[in-house]
Amino acid sequence: MEIVKFENYSFKYPNEDIPALSDINLSIKAGEFITVCGKSGCGKSTLLRSIKPIIAPHGTQSGQIMFDGKNLLDISEEEQAKKIGFVLQNPDNQMVTDKVWHELAFGLESLGMNTDDIRIKVAETASFFGIQKLFHDDVSSLSGGQKQLLNLASVMVMQPDILILDEPTSQLDPISAEDFIKTLLKINKEIGTTIILSEHRLNDVFPISDRVLVLDYGQVIAQGKPADVGIKLKELEHEMFFAIPAPMRVFADVPNQFECPLSISDGRRWLSEIVRDKDIKRIPEHDEAAVTNSVAVELKNVWFKYQSGGEYILKDMMLTAQAGEIYSVVGGNGTGKTTLLSVIAGDNVPQRGKIFIYGEEIKDSNTTIAVLPQNPQTLFIKKTVEDDLTEMLAFSEMSKEDKQAETDRVIKLCELGDIRKRHPYDLSGGEQQRAALAKILLLKPKIILLDEPTKGIDASFKTRLADILNKLKDSGVCIVIVSHDIEFCAQYSDRCGLMFDGVIVSEGTPNKFFSDNSFYTTAANRMSRGIIPNAILAEDIINALGQNPTKIVSKNVDIPVCEKLNQKTTESKTEKKLAGKIFTSFIFGALFFLAVYFFHNRFTDERLCVVQAVELILLALAINPFLPKRLIGNAEDKKDKTDRRLNKRTFLAMLIILLAVPLTIFVGFYILQDRKYYFISMLIIFETMIPFFFAFESRKPKARELVVISVLCAIAVAGRMAFYMLPQFKPIAAIVIIAGVAFGGEAGFLVGAITGFVSNFFFGQGPWTPWQMFAFGIIGFLAGALFKKGLVSKTKTSLCIFGWLSVVLIYGGIMNPASVIMFQGAPNIEMILSSYVLGMPFDIVHGISTVFFLWILSEPFIEKLDRIKTKYGLIK
Repeated sequence: MEIVKFENYSFKYPNEDIPALSDINLSIKAGEFITVCGKSGCGKSTLLRSIKPIIAPHGTQSGQIMFDGKNLLDISEEEQAKKIGFVLQNPDNQMVTDKVWHELAFGLESLGMNTDDIRIKVAETASFFGIQKLFHDDVSSLSGGQKQLLNLASVMVMQPDILILDEPTSQLDPISAEDFIKTLLKINKEIGTTIILSEHRLNDVFPISDRVLVLDYGQVIAQGKPADVGIKLKELEHEMFFAIPAPMRVFADVPNQFECPLSISDGRRWLSEIVRDKDIKRIPEHDEAAVTNSVAVELKNVWFKYQSGGEYILKDMMLTAQAGEIYSVVGGNGTGKTTLLSVIAGDNVPQRGKIFIYGEEIKDSNTTIAVLPQNPQTLFIKKTVEDDLTEMLAFSEMSKEDKQAETDRVIKLCELGDIRKRHPYDLSGGEQQRAALAKILLLKPKIILLDEPTKGIDASFKTRLADILNKLKDSGVCIVIVSHDIEFCAQYSDRCGLMFDGVIVSEGTPNKFFSDNSFYTTAANRMSRGIIPNAILAEDIINALGQNPTKIVSKNVDIPVCEKLNQKTTESKTEKKLAGKIFTSFIFGALFFLAVYFFHNRFTDERLCVVQAVELILLALAINPFLPKRLIGNAEDKKDKTDRRLNKRTFLAMLIILLAVPLTIFVGFYILQDRKYYFISMLIIFETMIPFFFAFESRKPKARELVVISVLCAIAVAGRMAFYMLPQFKPIAAIVIIAGVAFGGEAGFLVGAITGFVSNFFFGQGPWTPWQMFAFGIIGFLAGALFKKGLVSKTKTSLCIFGWLSVVLIYGGIMNPASVIMFQGAPNIEMILSSYVLGMPFDIVHGISTVFFLWILSEPFIEKLDRIKTKYGLIK
């Protein structure tokens, strides 16, 4: 029976020309174990996430996905949670509680199950997965393998029909990964759960898979039984052939009439038969490591711990790495490998022992050390891959042309040509690794520290990575690698060391190191041990059998070249823009001088403040055309006139804001006599939420959409509290304006109104609260509406001018008269005008602070909000 079916399904991310998935037709039967593999960025994660709509990416899709006979989009979120389980590759991203038992119970509690049933299911699940001894432990105390096992148990406690796993072993050491895969097989065979798994390390999953799917450029290029897929990849001469298990690779390159082996045990039996009729070529004995006179990194008796009362992570560590050497450190999770790199990099200082860099103590060394962290996202700070790379050369003395040439060089070297304009966070795990590597290569370091450099990358780029590392090594660079990728370390390292309990317990050349190990060794070595001595790679076995192994041919990567603009057209447009700027500046400049000449010297009382404020506004408008106007965020300012029209929802919001809210305030003050200002405030919040929620009437909103608005409110409230000691100097108006520009007038009003209400819990509620809510809210609404109409743009100058005007004229124009209305029994026009003039100094301070915060915050905030809005399809 089919449980999942893709029917002509295609998917394209926002602002992307090439679809991530193209015309997928796929049927998955209940109880199958499916492995999905492919090169980095081929669409594996997109395919898997599409099966669970609640976490599916936002974009344009066609075709449909059927789940258990129904359209997947028609299945409720509760039914999704029960029937479709999903395990992410990073276990920390899926943990939500502090205790193991609570993590197991969390999903069932969210589904509303009663306590007795929860207790039974949690106990049963803990016993099945063998984690009962960890039941009361803190989640933070678990190892990486235990965390991923807990994630799996937390999903399986809800007994889903289908279990989806996106590279779940990428963060695990080989032994933990093998144990995890065995647990998946147990779930599949004993419970009958359908499993769909994406993986790069295929040695353990191929033998247990019912079917294997190979994706490339968003299409299924091969599918079927594992052995058939291996043959198909060989025929296609596809690079994914080099990712399949070692027994299958050896089988494909050695002519024979036997059945293709999938597992190590099958491979040993097959190899035993093959060697009977063949002359085995002798593999050389263990080579000694090359010795140079230049020691790049040396650790002597290093002890390190993170906390004064904690246990030592590094214990009497001794390590030497030479210039022009690749030294790889392997070992289980939690043995101190990443800590070792942080100490070599100088990020952590050991309590005892010394570290020498090219003979100097690390504190005295000026040697450039580059670090590729385990999570490459920590290196990215710009909007595109190319901008991130260019940022590395910002302080270089090279010319602009040389900087661009250097950037293009690493883009070509790391195969980033087709993703150079994409946001780093939108890349696949392997693509992020390549981008991060390119970034550190721009430093031209003498020492490179790589933490899991092959995590998430495909076999093809592993070869390219090895070529890059070998070139760096030949130029004298010292490279220290921490990795769980045994095969990569065996093939490309000069020396390897096994780390256990904070110390290197053994080291040697790959040939000697892996031949001597029984468990921490390669698949080829386990397959050939006792049959072909000293073989540690599939290539070693193939050579020993007298055949030539298939080689990966590196492909040249074309670098996209931007077409030059037509010079004549550009000059014409520039001339027109300049003429427009001069005309605009002349008009406002003339008004400024007229104001100074006719009005400035005619007033000597409080009204002079108003005149000066008007003069400053005119002067700002006169200067504005010649100030820098770099657009912030995306190019949404360039909409055509039809896009500039306000929709019905916005007109409804305007009606409520301009009529219902003032009427509510009027009723509160003149009928309820200020006694119900809490009630009035809550009523205003309700009224402001009506148009906002109309935005969701045609679709099903997700929690993350409301979370973004809530976070903006929280930031505004926190900002007001942070500057409480400076009267009127607050960032609320700036954040409200940013919210309106980013998400529309309704969202802007909502953020302003709620901020005014919530912040007064700390500063004191009173009859002024509804007035503040209305004042801040209408600023946000106008920011969104005027931006929609094109009268406010996403430039710092435009936003600052609007911020100044809105605070001085709107906020001051509402709150100053309100002070008279609230506290005077018989207010008149003179009182109101006087309050406005007397409040002008405070309004000016408020305006200055708003301009200040907009100038500082608008660019980073709007860029992030635009990205969130585009990526997740949030309210517009």
